[in-house]
Amino acid sequence: MLKLLGAVLILLAGTGFGFYQARQLANRPRQIRQLIQALQRMETEIAYGFTFLPEAMIKVSKQLSSPLSHLFQQIGQQLSASSGQSTKDVWQTSVKEGWKHTSMKEAEKEILLQLGYTLGLTDKEDQVKHLRLGVSQLQAEEEQARDEQRRYEKMWKSLGLLAGALIVILIY
Repeated sequence: MLKLLGAVLILLAGTGFGFYQARQLANRPRQIRQLIQALQRMETEIAYGFTFLPEAMIKVSKQLSSPLSHLFQQIGQQLSASSGQSTKDVWQTSVKEGWKHTSMKEAEKEILLQLGYTLGLTDKEDQVKHLRLGVSQLQAEEEQARDEQRRYEKMWKSLGLLAGALIVILIY
């Protein structure tokens, strides 16, 4: 009886891991799409709303879902607090800290980090130009993420179950 319970738990753990990896693959394109929309909203706030960067970040954060909402809110709050840090430093620190809560990869992180070098330092037109560049780069990453999801989502689900079954067979 104990062996059967152990085997079932191993199968469930393997299957759960496979489904977790598949969910990460499915979350990545969705989060990239949200990030694109956030940058487009920031562009609108900066270009047409004449909103200052901290206020724009907080407004955008209210329109997003977690974990990106927390990231933008944190940046906006830290910029509003004016702790003496530059916009670039606040942006870099917040992105690096908040990135572990997302399903996105290093390519998207690098795009955001590069964007942090120009936000708050240049005039409105230059910031809009850099936001548009970030959006176009993220759109390419989104397409790649969707392709990876189509290719590997079913594989991870099956692989988790099969790995659990292999471990059960090897143990017993």
